[in-house]
Amino acid sequence: MASLRLFSTNHQSPLLQSSLFSKPLVASPRFVKNPSRRSPIRSVLQFNRKPELAGETPRIVVITSGKGGVGKTTTTANVGLSLARYGFSVVAIDADLGLRNLDLLLGLENRVNYTVVEVLNGDCRLDQALVRDKRWSNFELLCISKPRSKLPMGFGGKALEWLVDALKTRPEGSPDFIIIDCPAGIDAGFITAITPANEAVLVTTPDITALRDADRVTGLLECDGIRDIKMIVNRVRTDMIKGEDMMSVLDVQEMLGLSLLGVIPEDSEVIRSTNRGFPLVLNKPPTLAGLAFEQAAWRLVEQDSMKAVMVEEEPKKRGFFSFFGG
Repeated sequence: MASLRLFSTNHQSPLLQSSLFSKPLVASPRFVKNPSRRSPIRSVLQFNRKPELAGETPRIVVITSGKGGVGKTTTTANVGLSLARYGFSVVAIDADLGLRNLDLLLGLENRVNYTVVEVLNGDCRLDQALVRDKRWSNFELLCISKPRSKLPMGFGGKALEWLVDALKTRPEGSPDFIIIDCPAGIDAGFITAITPANEAVLVTTPDITALRDADRVTGLLECDGIRDIKMIVNRVRTDMIKGEDMMSVLDVQEMLGLSLLGVIPEDSEVIRSTNRGFPLVLNKPPTLAGLAFEQAAWRLVEQDSMKAVMVEEEPKKRGFFSFFGG
């Protein structure tokens, strides 16, 4: 029976050697292409060093999906705080107009006094609208608008580009990462959120409705000139994959044709962390989902990716009594 194993493109992740895949697996020769010709090791997922930042700064990343409820905002909160814990300066922008939730997941809802709308109206400065996290001072939140507030008529992609340029040239220095939490759907809010971005993280779940929306969003991102697109597969349940009730990560990757940034297992702790306003990556001891988010952030820093490789299970040893049905 065929199963699935996940590898980093450069090194096997220590998380993926854990109980997610409990049975011993042996790679079949027909699925492995000349193991002696592996690419040289560029990055190793280890936590005793700081990841090396690749690309020009600031890195402007939009986190999107198309379908609602797949975990975009959860991914933004956990990946953003993971980047801050790695020592990089991060500004997270909640671009969901009128339906913001990122402040709730971060536990910062009571500290949002000004938004981008007030900045554009001249009621406050940009630094007053930025909310600095007290746990990690190099992480800042910026909300586009307050719930149920009306946006200026001219607000769109150009206004968000102006906002990103203002962050680049602020007196305290440009952040290393600007992460944009994109709203669901492919309407004007989506177009506004992706306008200033130069790379994208597509969050999806292994179900056919989310994959169809993700495929549509991928095409729109490419039409907008965003070529660096990686995906995170969220809410993966290996028991359902083994029972053939859920598509495997390899199936998802083959359907979408995108580089794999991370695989997040289903975790009941997500609901608890959301209600507490305490992201998973801050939990002690860490959960499997929290570790997966940390490793996805590590790959994002080094512009690395994973591979989903099909393997075959090791055949069971047959004893003497097996001839009698034992």
